[in-house]
Amino acid sequence: MSLPFSEKLPISKLASAFNNTSATYKFYWLIAIVEAIEEDRLNLDKKELFARMISNAWYTVNYFHISFGQQDIIQQAVNTIIITEKIAIDTAKNNILKQLCESQNPITVKSLNHFNKNVPHWFLSPWFPKINTENDTQYRKRIYSESKTFANHSLYALFDDQIKINPEWASYIKQNGRILKDFCYWNLSLFLQTRNPNVPNIQGKLIKPAVRSSLIKQRKNYWDIIFNELGTIDCIYTNKKLQIDKYALDHFVPYAFVTHDLIWNLVPIDTQYNSFKSDKLPELEKHYDRFFNIQKIGFEIINHHHPKNRFLEEYVSIFPLMDNTIRFDYTRHKEVIQPLITIAHNNGFQYI
Repeated sequence: MSLPFSEKLPISKLASAFNNTSATYKFYWLIAIVEAIEEDRLNLDKKELFARMISNAWYTVNYFHISFGQQDIIQQAVNTIIITEKIAIDTAKNNILKQLCESQNPITVKSLNHFNKNVPHWFLSPWFPKINTENDTQYRKRIYSESKTFANHSLYALFDDQIKINPEWASYIKQNGRILKDFCYWNLSLFLQTRNPNVPNIQGKLIKPAVRSSLIKQRKNYWDIIFNELGTIDCIYTNKKLQIDKYALDHFVPYAFVTHDLIWNLVPIDTQYNSFKSDKLPELEKHYDRFFNIQKIGFEIINHHHPKNRFLEEYVSIFPLMDNTIRFDYTRHKEVIQPLITIAHNNGFQYI
C-alpha cells in the first residue's frame, strides 16, 4: 500500500519515516497527528498527541492482548496507565483521551512525557538526515531548530510542548486522512503479525469494533433446533440444566482472541456463568471433553434433520474433508482447539 502522490510535497520522506521500524510509535504518532488535523487544528499539544497514541492502542493491548514487543514504549505506557488511571478496558476512546489529557497523576504524566524524548524528532529524521559528526543530543537539537522554519518541507515544526503542522502538508493530510490512517494500520498489522505469528486476524484487532455482532442467528437457526431435539443441555461449566428460553452462547476460545462467531467455537452455557467467564480461557482438562461432546451431538442432530443448514459449512475450517461419511474426530478437533488455547494464554488471556 502506497501513499497518495503530490507534486508539491516530498511524499517519499513521509513514506520513508516507516523504514526500519522497530517499534509501534511511528504508526500511532502519525495516526494521532492525522486525527487532530481532521479537527481543523494545526497547533497540536504534545500531551494530547501522546494521549491519542495511548487511546488508539488501548483496545489492542488490553482487550485483544496483542504483543507489541518487550521493549515497546506504547505497550509499557498502556500497561502502566490502566492501573494508575483505573480506566475500564471497554471505555470509549474519546473518554480515555479526555481523561489522559486532563490527568495530573504524576505517573501518568511521566508515562506520556516519556514519548517526548524521541518520538517527535525521530519521526522527522527523513527530512533531517543525521550528520556523521553529530551525537544524539546534537542531532535532536538541530532537528528542533531547523524544523521551526519548515526546512526541507518538513511535516511539522517542533517546540517544547507542541508541534505546528506545516500548512503545505495540512491540506494534503485533510484530503487524504482516511488513506493515511489505512496506510498506518495496514503497516502496523504487518509489523504486529511478525511479533504475533500465531494470532489470528491481527487487522481486526487494531480498532475497537463499534458493535459486536449479534448471535441471534446462531441461536435461532442452530442451537435452538438442538434444544428442541434434546429438551435440555447440561452446562459444560456448572452442570446446570439449560432450557431453550434461558441460555447464553459462549465462545469456548474467547472472542477477543479468535474475533469470529463460527459455530464450532460456540456452546450453550449458564447465563450467570457466562458473565463470570467473560474472556477467560476454559481449562482443557476439565472442560474440553464436555465441549467436544455437545458440539458433536449438536452437529449430528443438525446434519441429520437439516443437512443444508448453512452453519454446517463452518465446520469445514476444522474438518476440511468432512462429508456424509466423515464425522467428528476427537483427535482432529482437539488439534485445532488446544493450540488456540495455548497461544491465547501465552498472549495474556487468563484461565478461569
